[in-house]
Amino acid sequence: MSGEPKYYLIDAKVMPSIFHKVLKAKRLLESGNCRTASEAADMALLSRSAFYKYKDAIRPFFDKEADRIATFYAELTHTPGVLSHLLNCLTETGLNILTLNQNIPVDGKATVTISAQVSGNLPEVNDVIETARSVQGVIRFELLAGN
Repeated sequence: MSGEPKYYLIDAKVMPSIFHKVLKAKRLLESGNCRTASEAADMALLSRSAFYKYKDAIRPFFDKEADRIATFYAELTHTPGVLSHLLNCLTETGLNILTLNQNIPVDGKATVTISAQVSGNLPEVNDVIETARSVQGVIRFELLAGN
């Protein structure tokens, strides 16, 4: 193996359980629910040595340690108030909306791209996506890009 790290994006459903446990322990530490790595590892049903072995090698797709910009794509029904409700939902999660581009509706649907600043102790981006998808009139909502 060369000295240069290689990175892969994989679906969490196929990830070994050890990595899920490491991520859980890291979340417990970040949230303040645990004060020590040992306590977090115990709560995540993980050995301390496994936690230390993998803690720097795995992190969520969006690392909460830095501000970042995420761009979302949405497909909405062409109904008054849907976009407003979606934006309210996103800002309630703590996102800071930076740009918005809505196309003219076609066949009763409008497409929108939304760029937002994601920072601090916000919910996981996957939770934001699930919340957005629950807004009435949202047909599709997904992450396009993020850093």
